[in-house]
Amino acid sequence: MPIRTLFRCVSKIALVLTIALVLALSEVCVYAAEPVGLDLHGRPVRQLAGPGVRVVVLLFAASDCPVSNRYVPEIARLHRELSGRGVLFWWVYPNPGDTAAVVARHNRDFSIHENTLLDTRQTLVAWAQVTSTPEAAVFVVEGSGLSEVYHGRIDDRYISLGQERPQPEHHDLETAIYAAMEGKSVPKPEGLPVGCSIVFLQK
Repeated sequence: MPIRTLFRCVSKIALVLTIALVLALSEVCVYAAEPVGLDLHGRPVRQLAGPGVRVVVLLFAASDCPVSNRYVPEIARLHRELSGRGVLFWWVYPNPGDTAAVVARHNRDFSIHENTLLDTRQTLVAWAQVTSTPEAAVFVVEGSGLSEVYHGRIDDRYISLGQERPQPEHHDLETAIYAAMEGKSVPKPEGLPVGCSIVFLQK
């Protein structure tokens, strides 16, 4: 085989392997052998979706982030409207300072009743590719895995820190969830999330 043809073949193989690796990294197992986090009782959480769940929504939050706390009522509304339609919501706390005791108290203070997960190793942060709170990630259930179809802001209420609209004009997360439920192409967020940076673990 000529060297030039061999090089083209090797390049194509490398490209295919790269694409496969990217797709593998973007998929989360419905049931993972290793815990993806802990619940508020310190028990490992391995399953993000259960029977009848078609869409999983992760809400990355911080107990001390005012912008994050501002969205609690909006997530409660979406949970009320969609939880009976195959959509499962998780509040995910990735910051080291958000211990089980801190988050439990925070959930009581803000009347948060959705599932809650401590991302102690920031596994979900890496999978969802998020960097701030609040930020959302939407996954669709595909066989034994979850494939991410959206990550970004909840809506455009916040223009910048300290500057917000009376009402949001674009409900990016809600639009993404409905598109995922209907098997349609999920639009990307129309702007960047505004909030507090995630406190990343020291490596």
